[in-house]
Amino acid sequence: MGNPTVDPLDDGERGSAVVDFVMVSMLIVALLLAVLQVAVYVHVRNVVTASAQDGARYAANADVDSTSGADRTVQVVASATSVRTARGLSCTSGEEFDPSGATLVVVRCTGSVPSLLAALGNVLPLEVTGRALKEGS
Repeated sequence: MGNPTVDPLDDGERGSAVVDFVMVSMLIVALLLAVLQVAVYVHVRNVVTASAQDGARYAANADVDSTSGADRTVQVVASATSVRTARGLSCTSGEEFDPSGATLVVVRCTGSVPSLLAALGNVLPLEVTGRALKEGS
């Protein structure tokens, strides 16, 4: 019948814009997830730090046992974030003495922060400390 006409502008890269779009989109989504993960980590670290301070202040009351600060911290974390985040923490509380001889209630929490991708689990380590001056010391 005849030879098909050859388009002089067709250089064999037809449809490559779609492939480029997909590859760049995947890179942008990965970057967005990384930024969101950093934001989640900083938020949870700040919440746990504030909760440890609250637990130490609670346990520093004169009529409260100093070891109850850890339980209070886990309760505050669970209500402020999630039960899953609170379960990922191991908190302890007790009394220490500062160089001036004053009694401090110290709450220490260690654990990890959940990742945005559930398959990764808790991979970001976390360690915070809260202190308060014990009443009557």
